[in-house]
Amino acid sequence: MKAAFFLLPLLLLSATPSAQGSPAMPPLASGWQARLSSMLPGAGQPADIMSRQPSISVVDLQRRVVNVQGDPAALNRVLSDVQSGVKPTYDKRLNITPDEFARYLVFQQVLKPAGRSIRLPVARDASRVSFGDTADLRGVLKGVYIDLKTGEVHSPEGYSARPVNVPPSLAPDSTLRVLNGFLWKVKGNDSRVGTGVNGTLNLLQLEDGQIILSYKRTSMIRNVLNQGEIILRYRR
Repeated sequence: MKAAFFLLPLLLLSATPSAQGSPAMPPLASGWQARLSSMLPGAGQPADIMSRQPSISVVDLQRRVVNVQGDPAALNRVLSDVQSGVKPTYDKRLNITPDEFARYLVFQQVLKPAGRSIRLPVARDASRVSFGDTADLRGVLKGVYIDLKTGEVHSPEGYSARPVNVPPSLAPDSTLRVLNGFLWKVKGNDSRVGTGVNGTLNLLQLEDGQIILSYKRTSMIRNVLNQGEIILRYRR
């Protein structure tokens, strides 16, 4: 399966999203609430924990841009988009040609089972899906919940975000064939109380019927900084 790998140091917590923002995505279509509800896990949902296999091509892209003295912010944006499951766009500030940029991104990260299966600690009712924790989840999803009426994801740090659509990705050279999905970018901080979060949550419906749920975040609660990522695969 195809996924992405964030190779630069973790982004600093910020109160608002980057001024450049994320690439425009299609608005939520009619019936999105039912689709979201059907993709989210139920209580005790069996799931496989997935791990990433490094992508040499992305490493080579980073090395090449550094060698030609490309703009670090432009490179950071590209790798952040890849990590979020968003197709990155060419930026001339990278100091490489569009064709060279495309060649480096032909091969993506491969997801493989980590050899551990769990039953997800999920509480679910008509209004929300809430995540608990287990040793295998390492606290990454603990306290996160998704409002089934608004689609908002709420983080234990006290911040929320609305979903955007993830468009289909069914290219012949793609190993992660996505039919549709949702993406949330949760960002915010409050230095007065020492809380903050910079996180990306993906919920992807694959062509083979499986679902990928991933969450990567840098979190601060009461001035304690923590980082983590969890990738789950299951079938509803």
